[in-house]
Amino acid sequence: MTVRVAVVGLGAIGNLHADIYKAMPRAQLVGVCDIDQERARRASERLGVPAFSSVTELMKALAPDMVSIATGGHEYGSDHHQPTIEALEAGAHVLCEKPISNEIAKAEEMVATARRLKRCFGVNLNHRFTPAALLAKGWVEEGRIGHQLFMNMSMWIKNPRESSPWFQIKALHPHTVDIMRYFCGDIEAVQCFALKAPGRTIYSTAQFNMRFKSGALGHLTGSYDIERGHPMERCEVAGLKGRFVIEDMFREVTLYPADDLEKTVYTNPLFGGMSGFEDTFRNRLGRFVEQLDEGARPEEIDGSGADGLAAQRVLAAAIESIEEEKVVYVDQVKG
Repeated sequence: MTVRVAVVGLGAIGNLHADIYKAMPRAQLVGVCDIDQERARRASERLGVPAFSSVTELMKALAPDMVSIATGGHEYGSDHHQPTIEALEAGAHVLCEKPISNEIAKAEEMVATARRLKRCFGVNLNHRFTPAALLAKGWVEEGRIGHQLFMNMSMWIKNPRESSPWFQIKALHPHTVDIMRYFCGDIEAVQCFALKAPGRTIYSTAQFNMRFKSGALGHLTGSYDIERGHPMERCEVAGLKGRFVIEDMFREVTLYPADDLEKTVYTNPLFGGMSGFEDTFRNRLGRFVEQLDEGARPEEIDGSGADGLAAQRVLAAAIESIEEEKVVYVDQVKG
């Protein structure tokens, strides 16, 4: 079967989503939507599909199988809630951009609505959808890392935009926290420090200390103040039997066994592999379509709405930690 897809929100990311679905064998792009009618018109003409200015109109006219929500808003996440709820209630499965929402209560409603209606709901946590990350996940599941001890994670990009004080934490770190949870499980407690770089009004660089429910320890550094360069992201997980390091989540992953000087290195091939970071979007969107096509149950979705909500809870705990200068337990955060 072919999954019929509509895209809501037609900025740069929404147009990327639409292009990916247009070229995807298992998907059929059937429509686009944006409250900015000129944006919608341009996308419609370019892609050869009808345009709409509201999700209600879109769903009534086309009844797509799934809707990709690529709206933006304050802190990149404030406009995801309403179109997600509307699409779910009108009968569609939904994949929305990260962050799921910058308000915990709205994110909870999105997850609860999908669960109540038995719809598949995913978030574009695209950094986990790479061959390198999947290989490392296999090493964890095979026991090649052993009892986990610590995880170090870092990510930085240059983003001069000024928004709320918490913009960097809320908008950048759904990715990093999701990767930390992907490899090491739920995070129990958070302590965070942050600074405002010269000329900035937001907390543009932050360091997090974390404890996972397993007892393993985590450290995360993130910044909107550093030019991307190479790499922009680094992930390290260590245990009693070995450790692995991933550069940029797709460029290279290396396994260092604890009892062997011979290491295993997977370097992304130039031919037949990922050509760049944009391919993480193709992998993630493709996986959601694949799961729908194969009849996956809502609880089986990779990078689910529940995963997106869990990441935002950790970030809410980090913000509370900065404000009150204390360790914050994630399950006590109300958002």
